[in-house]
Amino acid sequence: MPHLSIILWLPLAFALAGFFMPGKSVRWLSLGGSLLTLALVVAYLFDFESAKSGLQHPTDETWISALGVHYQLGIDGLNVWLLLLAAVGFTFSIAWSAPKDDAASLERPQQYYFHLGLAQTAVIGALIAQDLILFVAFFDLMLIPFFFLTAQWGEGADRTKAVTKMVIYTLVGSLLMLVGAIALGVLATPDGQQVSFSFADLAQRAVPEGSQGWIFACFAAAFLVKMPAFPIHGWLRDGYKAMPLPVLAVFSGVLSKVAIYGFLRVALPLLPQGAADLRWVVLIIAVLSILYASSIALTTTDARLVLAFSSVAQLGFITLGVFSFRTDGASGALLQSVNHGLVVLPAFLAVGVLSARAGGSEDIRDMGGVAFRAPIFAVLFVIVTYAVLAMPGSANFVGEFLILRGTWEGASIALAVVASLGVALAAVYALRLFIRTTHNRVGPRVTSRELRPAELVLLAVPVALILALAVYPQKTIHAGERAATRSVLGAAVAADPEGARKMLADDARTGGEAAVELAGEAAGRPSGSAAEEPATPGQQSGAPQGDVPIDPTTGQPVPGGSSTPATPGAGR
Repeated sequence: MPHLSIILWLPLAFALAGFFMPGKSVRWLSLGGSLLTLALVVAYLFDFESAKSGLQHPTDETWISALGVHYQLGIDGLNVWLLLLAAVGFTFSIAWSAPKDDAASLERPQQYYFHLGLAQTAVIGALIAQDLILFVAFFDLMLIPFFFLTAQWGEGADRTKAVTKMVIYTLVGSLLMLVGAIALGVLATPDGQQVSFSFADLAQRAVPEGSQGWIFACFAAAFLVKMPAFPIHGWLRDGYKAMPLPVLAVFSGVLSKVAIYGFLRVALPLLPQGAADLRWVVLIIAVLSILYASSIALTTTDARLVLAFSSVAQLGFITLGVFSFRTDGASGALLQSVNHGLVVLPAFLAVGVLSARAGGSEDIRDMGGVAFRAPIFAVLFVIVTYAVLAMPGSANFVGEFLILRGTWEGASIALAVVASLGVALAAVYALRLFIRTTHNRVGPRVTSRELRPAELVLLAVPVALILALAVYPQKTIHAGERAATRSVLGAAVAADPEGARKMLADDARTGGEAAVELAGEAAGRPSGSAAEEPATPGQQSGAPQGDVPIDPTTGQPVPGGSSTPATPGAGR
């Protein structure tokens, strides 16, 4: 397989090459680079071994030795499908933008595609970085191209003001995250040892429990602002209205998932006690985001904002799954992250198609009646709508079911019941958007016509991916199960040792491989060999086969069935 650095820097390389191309050719060069990146990511996906634990295709080179910073990359179950989502999202955005050159509506195309290529490199870097400082650098770099894309090619006279507000919000979060990252690396370093920001090294070192809370709060603030979540979403309305639709599609579909990934990659596994201490704060924020955003999506008449607040509600569900501290909830969150990203791409394109046929208006009151003369568009749009509302049979339904189940079992029955109201509200606002824009009376300025060939292809591709994932969502779930269990286990033990033990026991009884693997590692034998090994002392004495004892200090299964905590600092 090609070196991971190739897919990381390939989009930026093509973007730089575009400066030496004529204006009409740079779009196809940029699209070619994005398609090549997508092809390489697909190759990595097919090469990915779900049964193999740890990083695959790792790269580890010392970058700044004095600071303990490494150029460290890798793929595992947490990022492999999100990497595909990023490649699909940016290819979709570039392909959508390309035809605009014909009408001379896109000025300075070299700069436009350069910023998209830079943004794609930053997102891929944040997803595959295995060093904390490298992750923070790429995470912050993601925002810069979108500032210029919105300020120069955005919509509305106040677009610079809107994007500046977005930058201020996210910059504050980024600064807090930088402080937290430095503190994490320094406080986790034992006396006399070299500071290291490698995730692998940090996972073996213990941050003092008294410091974990405020460090976790720094990371949580950065991630929640980026998503965004209620009540720190003040930039959302103006920012979403100002962005060009092709840019907004990838921003909403891809960038917000990097924040969710940050919780699973950084905050929970490296700061388990801090995550446990502030867990209920984040859970309440997630539920409030679901209810608040759903109510706004239900009442607004702006089609773009319906999708914007729908995204906030869906990210609330995803956050709920992460902080259920259960394998099913975290696996559902990963699946739903991919689902939501694939759904918002064609959804925003549908808004663009409808707006073009309604005289440029994005108000659903000015739309309607296009289904009769555009039946193919109506069929594709209704599939997207059913995915938004998590219709049974869709992968979105599977993701939300796993999230609510994890919340029910791992957090609170009351929270799961209240959050389920968001499912009902999603059905209302999604169907309202579809019916008001494609059926009912024909709008006063509506020109009803079928999709052009370019629009048809662009809309059909993500819809095909939505249908494929609906047929076999297990592929995504299985790929991330081991990594999701590792991410949430330490925090689960810190929050509720008995609940963590029950989670692993349930996973073992239902044929899950994560618990067996972790128990095998703790016992010093390869995963998958449990059936061939003698029973542990706990099992010989009549303990249930699925009861995996958990060491509350390390958050790992205890070898031999002993529940005696390890000596502080042992194995770390």
